[in-house]
Amino acid sequence: MSALAPWLLSVLRIVTALLDIPHGTSKIFGFPRAGSGATVELYSLLGLAGSLEMVGGALILVGLFTRPVAFVLSGEMAFAYFMAHAPRNLHPLLNQGELPILFCFIYLYLAFAGAGPLSLDRLRKKTP
Repeated sequence: MSALAPWLLSVLRIVTALLDIPHGTSKIFGFPRAGSGATVELYSLLGLAGSLEMVGGALILVGLFTRPVAFVLSGEMAFAYFMAHAPRNLHPLLNQGELPILFCFIYLYLAFAGAGPLSLDRLRKKTP
């Protein structure tokens, strides 16, 4: 089972990115439609969050600059939790904060663990 751990790290990275990217595209482009379906101003706090989720998520998806991008996204998710969820209620179940908490810690793990073998980071590090 241990031999599969690096490959599952890549799978975790890819699935996390595929789940996070639509949060960004929903904010920036209104697709997929979530909530009211309204887009946000690009030069706003939510516009910055959407850009980070979309562009950062795409970089995480292909495994390019995974460690620094994952670190930034981890911070963004922590910020989102404390700005948007924690003021509603102390408990994550009651403030719908489970998702940003999970994203935060998965991205923090990726910042330290790296991208895994299925990544552009691995290809960049190979020397001819």
